Amino acid sequence: MAEAFASEVMSGKIMRQQNIRRARPLLGTFVEIEVLGATEARMIAAVDAAFEAVAKVHRLMSFHDGDSDVSRLNREAHLRPTAVHAWTFAVLEAAAELHRRSNGVFDIAVAPALQALGLLPRTNEAVALMARSDGGDAVELLDGYAVRFHRVDIAIDLGGIAKGFAVDRALDVLRELGMTGAIVNAGGDLAAFGPEPQLVHIRHPRNPAQIVCSVRLENEALASSARRFDPFHAADTSSSAVIDPASLCVPDVVDSASVRAPSCMIADALTKIVMLAGTGASDLLEHYAASALMISADGSLQISSDLHRAIHLAA
Repeated sequence: MAEAFASEVMSGKIMRQQNIRRARPLLGTFVEIEVLGATEARMIAAVDAAFEAVAKVHRLMSFHDGDSDVSRLNREAHLRPTAVHAWTFAVLEAAAELHRRSNGVFDIAVAPALQALGLLPRTNEAVALMARSDGGDAVELLDGYAVRFHRVDIAIDLGGIAKGFAVDRALDVLRELGMTGAIVNAGGDLAAFGPEPQLVHIRHPRNPAQIVCSVRLENEALASSARRFDPFHAADTSSSAVIDPASLCVPDVVDSASVRAPSCMIADALTKIVMLAGTGASDLLEHYAASALMISADGSLQISSDLHRAIHLAA
């Protein structure tokens, strides 16, 4: 199993109708899908189709797969405009907007720093160079779903946004196939729709066995970023995989961030910005109709005012 976030969220089961739940290893984690509101055969078919949507995002946007759009861009886009799938292009467009609105805090071109820290594999020496200049502005999106890099030392990683996009695509499939309710949980980045709210538990970033609070979700998404842990190897946590693109350092003020938003893709990306900017991300959260819960390195808890009514603190 891949490493999991210490603040991984877990859906509390509130669904009361007939339902099915399935899980598969995808996106470097376990993806769990639960649906209700149809016959067993229809639910199984819908879950299979939703998993295929997630697998498609994995094939397109994996940094590790040599045939993915991301790998092709990292090999070729500094040489020539390189066409990608419409889904990949949509994620790149969202990433570009987040980069601009966050003044460079969200940066998919941080891959070389992640490689240098051993958090991503070194595919070749060229992309392993540590460029400190603004990589976001060196990625140009062109007509026809084409992408061009303006420097040879640019390498992108969509790990900070693609998982949320995959959750959104899976939910789209489940809605289209007539499910009345569903939860898609990709290692703590999740979204749900349906007649009943869902209760989601947030782990403590330094003590994964401890539940800090629960968040009530109604037809929306919640994503978390935090210190990393591997439950199969150690009970303790390690440093965050979130990197400040300006300093190339890991954040040391915020230990974990959970963001509620209408879209899981946006929630996923905003957690990285909140990890780095803390309360300085408030305007950006407001722009995306999102709210956040932060646990600081000193253990203090900060909650957006519009999230207070949905939070239930653990005893």
